[in-house]
Amino acid sequence: MGNRLSKIATRTGDDGTTGLGDGSRTDKDALRVQAMGDVDELNSQIGVLLCEDLPPALREQLLTVQHDLFDLGGELSIPGFVLMTDAQVERLDALLEEYNATLSPLKDFILPGGSRAAALAHVCRTVCRRAERSMVALNRAEKVHARLGQYVNRLSDLLFVLARVLNRHASGSDVLWEKGRSRE
Repeated sequence: MGNRLSKIATRTGDDGTTGLGDGSRTDKDALRVQAMGDVDELNSQIGVLLCEDLPPALREQLLTVQHDLFDLGGELSIPGFVLMTDAQVERLDALLEEYNATLSPLKDFILPGGSRAAALAHVCRTVCRRAERSMVALNRAEKVHARLGQYVNRLSDLLFVLARVLNRHASGSDVLWEKGRSRE
């Protein structure tokens, strides 16, 4: 794995490049760096969500997701290196099934909102979708392991479900989209 940072301001990026975990340098606007940044932003947004009142089990699961995202970012930062496992994707599948089973079926589209925690989960979901798009673009240029895309795809679905769970946890409900409302 790459070097630990002991000095943050290295000035090596002043020329518009950044170092990857394998020691190579690349442009700061490279597809790989964009994907790494989007995953980092997602991890930060989940950190904000973790500041909210959450059920203890969900808090622990999101903390595990943060660790997974660090693994994912590490794998992105070292081309050809593998950190993510099938078990990490399977864990998200199991959480999706578990939490979705507790919710009533959706008959309408929902808007991001309700409780603050649910709204933050929706922000995490949209950042996750952006990270996924960045990884798809990267994969077109340089192959990345399919497991990475599977993980963020499942995670965005899970974050949608968790937003609904968090609205219920706050004794609220989903905010339903009303067709034609904006035309009245």
